[in-house]
Parts: sequence; structure tokens; C-alpha cells
Amino acid sequence: NLISRLQSNYYVVNINGQINPSNLEFFLNKRLEEVSLTEDFEYGIFDCHDKQMVMGKHVTFDRKKEVRDLKEPLPVADEMTYYFGIRFPKRTSNLLGNMQLTILLSALLMLIAFFVGYAMVVIIQQKRLSELQRDFINNMTHEFKTPISTINISADVLRQLKPQTNADYDRYNRYASIIKAQAERLNGQVEKVLQLAKLEQDSLALEVTTFNLNEWIVNILPSVELKAEENKGTICLKLTSEPLMIVADKLHFTNIVHNLIDNAVKYSNTPAQVTIATSKDSQFIYFSVEDKGIGISEDHQKKIFSKFYRAPTGNVHNVKGFGLGLYYVKYIIEQHRWSFKIDSKPGFGTKITIVIPIHQA
Repeated sequence: NLISRLQSNYYVVNINGQINPSNLEFFLNKRLEEVSLTEDFEYGIFDCHDKQMVMGKHVTFDRKKEVRDLKEPLPVADEMTYYFGIRFPKRTSNLLGNMQLTILLSALLMLIAFFVGYAMVVIIQQKRLSELQRDFINNMTHEFKTPISTINISADVLRQLKPQTNADYDRYNRYASIIKAQAERLNGQVEKVLQLAKLEQDSLALEVTTFNLNEWIVNILPSVELKAEENKGTICLKLTSEPLMIVADKLHFTNIVHNLIDNAVKYSNTPAQVTIATSKDSQFIYFSVEDKGIGISEDHQKKIFSKFYRAPTGNVHNVKGFGLGLYYVKYIIEQHRWSFKIDSKPGFGTKITIVIPIHQA
């Protein structure tokens, strides 16, 4: 047990006796050359009593290299005993050199794993987009097919109808109104798709003006009330008594209101009860649309503003639409540099609030 291996390249020999440094270095060199171990090494001689290194030296077999002493020469005293240690400083670098191939293969394996993971993420995203596209096509087909069928039926009736009495004229006018309403509905759906294409081309330019929010809501109320009346619903206004001046694009702001009202009515129980409210504090103006409908679960609240996404209602055609309304709302809000928040609970309704900084006015 005279030799102890402290590290992979460091050994200690405890001879517990006197050491002659010249003899030690000579025998170390000779023995290492015999086993063809011609690597640089360092040896140190330690005092067994105070455990301190009293002499050391760096030894090289390359005569061109400069030899440097690590410590002062060894003290000579008859009563002193020593042990020595030897370290091969290049052994660590040699081990690393032998591991180069392993390191290279490990890095290559990690790179392959990264690309496989990335490919899996892309595949999952493509699958999700494919499902969204399929749902969009199904919804679009249904949305277009219904008004087209209605228009065809009404047109056939009008073609065969020869009004002779007041009742015939009333029936004639009713079918003409149906054609008009369905044509407008079809046109509205086409406009939504075209709006999306325009947004994705980044060609939207806001034409902002300063106007009174409360006054503008009152002006567009008759048009949004028509949406609620389709579901035998009502719209209640809770506006502040003071004017609320905002800077916005009137056309796109009106579209936002129509989309929010349209969603509130579609996802409400009959009859629909929708509340439009405004308020303010020292920093922000708040515009909200609230319904008492079916509500949205927390899992779907972050997704409903995504393109083509529609919260499931048990039937893909139970609630009509393309899943573009709230995507458009979110895009326009961001273009105005506003923000929004949603409060919803299944079975208790949904409230969407647009937050408008006062400083923009």
C-alpha cells in the first residue's frame, strides 16, 4: 500500500524515509523510459511531519523544452523523512483527445435528436393547420350553400308567381326580401374572407379620426339591434354620461362592434341579452360587450382569437361562422395599439372588454 492514486494522473508514494532528489529523478526517468512512457511529468517531495511540499520539479523528455523548478532545492537533514508525488499534466489532455470521436458522435446524435424533435413539432403544427383548414372548408361550404339554396328556391317561386291580388303581391315582396337578405348574407361572408386576405397582405391602412365613443355607439345601435332581433334578443346600453373621446378608424371600429355583437347573439340562449357598456378611469377608457350566453371554458379562451378557430358547441354547424370574427377583432385592436381582456364562465356568459389608453386622444 505504498502507492496511492489520488487522481487519474496523480500518484503519491509514501516511502517514509529519506529521499535523494537526484536519485529520485534519475530512477523516475529510467523506469518511465523502460515502459515507453515518455510524457512530461511533475514530481514533488513532501515533508512527512508538516505535510508541506519542500521541493518539486517539472521534468520533460524533450531536450528542446525549458526545464523549470517548482520549489527550492530539498533541505538536507538526517532526521527528516519524506514521501513524493508524481503527476502527468498531459494525461488529462490525452484522455480528452481519445474522447474526441465520442464527443463528436454525441454532438452529432444530439443534433439529429434536435432535428427530429423540430420535425415532429412542424408535423404537429401542419396537422393542426390541416384540421383548421378542413373545418374552415366545411363551415364555408355550409355557409355558402344555405343562402344559395334559399335564393334558388325564392327565385323559382318568383318566376312562377303571377301576382293578381294583394296577397300575391305581399307574397311576391316577401320572397324578394328573402332573396335580398340572403344575398346580403352571402356577400357578408365573402367580405369576411376578403378582409382576412387583405389583413394577411399587411395592406391595411387605418384612417383614424377623433370622435365621441358614446355618441358613435348610439348612432350604430339600430344596425346592431337587427342582429339581436334575429334571435328575439335585446341590447342594453350602459354608457357614461360624459363624452369619451377616442382616436380610431370608424369603419374598422364599427366592424369590431358588429363582430362582438354577432358573437354575443350567436352564443346566447334565446332570447339574447346583450349589454354594451363604457367606463373610464385616470388612464384608460373601457368598451365592453357582455352576454348571458353559454360562456367559454378557460381552455378555449386563449384560442378563440386564433384564425379559423371556433369553440366547440357539440355540432360543427350549430353556430354558423368561419372563425374569423374574433381574429379580425384582435388584429384591429392590436393595430390601434389597444388591448383587450375576456371574462367568461361556462353557463354564465362572456364579457369582452377593449382597453383604450386615454393618452391616445
